[in-house]
Amino acid sequence: MTDFINLPPYEEAVQGLTLDVPELYNFGFDLIDKRAEERDKVALIYDDSNTGEVRNVRFSDLKAASNRFANVLTSLGAKKDDMAFMMIPRIPAWYEATIGCIKAGVVAMPGTNLLMPKDIEYRINRAGARFAIVTHDHVEKIAAIREKCPTLEAVVLVGAAEEGCVHYEAACADASDVYTRAQAPETRADDMMLAYFTSGTTAFPKMVPRNHAYALAHAITARYWHDLGEDDVHWAISDTGWAKFAWGMIFGQWQLGATLLLNNPAPGFDVAGHLQLLAKHKVTSFCAPPTGYRSFAQLDLSQFDLTSVRHSTSAGEPLNPEVIKVWRDATGGTIYDGFGQTETINVVANVPAFEVRPGSMGKPVPGMPVDIIDDDGNVLADDEVGHIAIKLTEPRAPGLFDGYFEDDEANSKCFRNGWYYTGDTATRDKDGYIWFVGRADDLISSAGYRISPFEVESALIEHPAVVESAVVGKRDDMRGEIVKAYVILADGYDAGDMLVKELQDFVKSTTAPYKYPREIAFPAELPKTISGKIRRVELREQANAEN
Repeated sequence: MTDFINLPPYEEAVQGLTLDVPELYNFGFDLIDKRAEERDKVALIYDDSNTGEVRNVRFSDLKAASNRFANVLTSLGAKKDDMAFMMIPRIPAWYEATIGCIKAGVVAMPGTNLLMPKDIEYRINRAGARFAIVTHDHVEKIAAIREKCPTLEAVVLVGAAEEGCVHYEAACADASDVYTRAQAPETRADDMMLAYFTSGTTAFPKMVPRNHAYALAHAITARYWHDLGEDDVHWAISDTGWAKFAWGMIFGQWQLGATLLLNNPAPGFDVAGHLQLLAKHKVTSFCAPPTGYRSFAQLDLSQFDLTSVRHSTSAGEPLNPEVIKVWRDATGGTIYDGFGQTETINVVANVPAFEVRPGSMGKPVPGMPVDIIDDDGNVLADDEVGHIAIKLTEPRAPGLFDGYFEDDEANSKCFRNGWYYTGDTATRDKDGYIWFVGRADDLISSAGYRISPFEVESALIEHPAVVESAVVGKRDDMRGEIVKAYVILADGYDAGDMLVKELQDFVKSTTAPYKYPREIAFPAELPKTISGKIRRVELREQANAEN
């Protein structure tokens, strides 16, 4: 089996890396328990901004707690491949329950804590889930949909007891902390381990199965993009329900032996508080979404001690070059942008082994046959806009999913011509760097020009009046489409015709003049998915309704 802790350096691995995945694998037994027995150390530094609690959680603690919950599941009649909807915030119980599910062969379905009853109902019924594991503050949401979910047999509540539900803490206290492999169902590396749902930027969320080998594959994410080792303290800002949590807060990081900072934040986004935590816990590797870095860039970063941070990463949407510059000026280090999806691991990234070109997503990571192709599967020439795709090989690229759950139509769209089409578009330059253009259905066609919303947004964000922006195409009889921008203003700026003209002229001077927004609106907020991605599809519909 591949030595995941000692994966070769990028320069060697990029020449050809394959992961030797065993036939049988279980992250709970093969990683958590093995570390507890052989190299027990602090796995989590838990810091709760709501209660002030700070404590260390060792691998041995996780082994015992996950064993207890695996025994609880067994007592509830859980069997291999049963589905369990899960909605737990950033507290240790998420890890205990998730690892317990993995050991018991139960497929955990993490959901963000922002889900509403109709979202929960959809997910439970889509999967035919038998169990729901949620914190007590979500009990009313579950009560609202329980009768509409015929497969749901048991609800486990974390934090407080409720009639008709299993109390997590009490049940675990009564359960044995011994749960051996002999007691557990056999799990193959290609068996389903987790199920996520896509963020739904352009359509209804799709269910994405993730197998046990997915946990191993994220060693590539942690080794090359996060640049982690045994001595690192890593913190990725993410809700537990997003696939980004799997990317940055469990699988790859613990394969590499790093310690994780788990912060349960207070309501809202405390920008200064997040920066203070970096110093408090001497975080060495930090990953935040673009919206986080944009918020940090609005502060005077010289007032914070960011000296412990040696490596910074971002993903979700490409980060604007201006924000990268502000962070570099404050920390001395750049932000290493990366790209991937719920359906993959990190597949394109900037890494320390080569020069970062601000605005580029980087290059394909080791083991990832990524290229830019056309609709027919032909590899395009440098600088041509095409689909970001992963070549279908045997075995498949590490961490690439096998297909959406019982959805032949969606699978036929993304798996074709020997490639997996990500649904995103980009260009590749002569040096192999990949430059994001946009979602395939977000490209704007105006008077014969193809315009990337991201390019216009990147230009707008450089203006001091702009905190955030979203750009869409609006139908136009003369040009086919025109560029329309929705701008969130910084404090001290007022919307009006003079500012519209100023922003239009600024974009013309920053990028190709034909890309400037012919219309600009100033809404109070932008519509976003529960994972924080801008719903341009909604803005596009809104813009076209004005015609």
